[in-house]
Amino acid sequence: MTTSSSVPLTAFALLAAALATVAVGVYGGRLSRTTSDFLVASRMVGPRSNAAAIAGEYLSAASFLGVAGLVAKYGADALWYPVGFTAGYLGLLLFVAAPLRRSGAYTVPDFTEFRLRSPRLRKVTMVFVVVICVLYLVPQYQGAGLTINILLGLPVWIGPVAVAAIIIGNVVGGGMRSITFVQAFQYWLKLTAIAVPALALLALFVAEPAPLGGPLPPTVDQRTTVDVKTDVVVQVDAPAGIRVSGSVDGRTVHDASIPSAGEYTVGAGSTLTLAAGATTPVVAGAPSTGDEWAASGSGLGGGHPLYQVLSIIVATFLGAMGLPHVLVRFYTNPDGRAARRTALAVIALLSVFYVFPTLMGVFARVHVPQLLITGTADAAVLLTPQAALAAPAGRVLGALVAAGAIAAFLATSSGLLVSIAGALSTDVLRGRVRDFRIAALIGGLLPLPLALAASTLELSRNVGLVFAVAASTLCPLLVLGIWRRGLTATGAVCGLITGGVVSGAAAGLTLVGGIDSDVLGGWLAELAGYPAAFSAPLAFVTMIVVSRLTRGSVPADTARIFARMHLPERLGMSVERTPGD
Repeated sequence: MTTSSSVPLTAFALLAAALATVAVGVYGGRLSRTTSDFLVASRMVGPRSNAAAIAGEYLSAASFLGVAGLVAKYGADALWYPVGFTAGYLGLLLFVAAPLRRSGAYTVPDFTEFRLRSPRLRKVTMVFVVVICVLYLVPQYQGAGLTINILLGLPVWIGPVAVAAIIIGNVVGGGMRSITFVQAFQYWLKLTAIAVPALALLALFVAEPAPLGGPLPPTVDQRTTVDVKTDVVVQVDAPAGIRVSGSVDGRTVHDASIPSAGEYTVGAGSTLTLAAGATTPVVAGAPSTGDEWAASGSGLGGGHPLYQVLSIIVATFLGAMGLPHVLVRFYTNPDGRAARRTALAVIALLSVFYVFPTLMGVFARVHVPQLLITGTADAAVLLTPQAALAAPAGRVLGALVAAGAIAAFLATSSGLLVSIAGALSTDVLRGRVRDFRIAALIGGLLPLPLALAASTLELSRNVGLVFAVAASTLCPLLVLGIWRRGLTATGAVCGLITGGVVSGAAAGLTLVGGIDSDVLGGWLAELAGYPAAFSAPLAFVTMIVVSRLTRGSVPADTARIFARMHLPERLGMSVERTPGD
């Protein structure tokens, strides 16, 4: 938690970011009148503005907080997350962006009906769009609760409720037109909020180098008290200077020392006190020494690191091609060429941004190593500036980071809510502006109880599971729908359900607490925690095999549809669709 003297400044920064979001949203949505305005901003968003808006909504709680936390905890192998989050747009650029925009569709379910002429497939796709968006909203709400709790000491539920209220107001008021302005503004706010502290810490590191590698675990430089809020298994390498009050391995203790090196289960409500210079315990499975942390190949905890890394690569590389809130933004471009230019610009914007969470994760290991004890390393970005820099610089930079964090939650949540509202209003309701607003209200409230009940898994891990579901459902549907003429509606439905059930069940098991890692040598836990490596190929294979078995149901006008998606607009094949077509 931040010091009491910095709370007013932090609260002001959070309030200013929230009010700026509302003001920009009102300005952007003042001209929203038609259904097309609310769904696709009347397809009038240029490449540069759209790229900033996409980057703004894509850089979620997982990017702003989670990446730094994973880097601080797991080191080199955690870098696959930012690499994959960025590289996924290369797939979008090469395989999806331009053909999807040329289809003239306005939602992902609309594209599937246009491509395969199946109202049933459209309904199934709509269900997956809503499920993916709701699952993605959960970690955004969780991140807001974590931020508010750590920075202001307020109850965890206040953050999700505040974010829900703001995004519902913006989306209901102006839809896609409104949030386009909001998300573009918030990309630059988030970049500033994390770049300035990261560069300041880099300058401090250059002036006063601190050891990052080496054979020793990180240490605290002053007496530190750590409150354990959930049961956690920790690895203690050097017990000297560590005292515990609470529960250790099921025994109640008071101000007791750790008898020897090893793994210990510390119960919720316990307190660990580390003397100045004491070695910091780490969550079991995380690298404890500097050399282990700096080396690759250890994964993110567990006994099968190579599989973990492979699955992270598959989930992040393919998942971006199946995220509804990202895909819908390409419908707002004027044409396919602009969509491709947008995707290229997004890669550049993301590449610049992800440098800074990585730096923050590195410096967090030096300045706030106590976060490695409880598994709440997502707070690294929030706490590092004040821990490393003297007041008032530390307080100001801490407040700036807080403003960026709230922008991260709001930008991504707004895009997800538009996708939910678009799918529900056009496929369940009658597609009017009023229906869009009703759907937005429902969609914004639905994830609240899930966010409060979900486990305390790291934000990037939570989002990684959503990427796995997207990579196993909408990604194969879009890639094969755009590039495989022989895809049939039956094949698409079977592939969607197969990939969705397998990846969704795995994600659900992990989110509610996972599987005992001792079962079958830990493989079941690994498959549940990182399902994309088997669920995504399974979905692709299912779609292809079932489509071959039902090849007689390929739409008769497939050649015309492919020409429309793949030929340049100047040849006159493109025809815009509107809700109700």
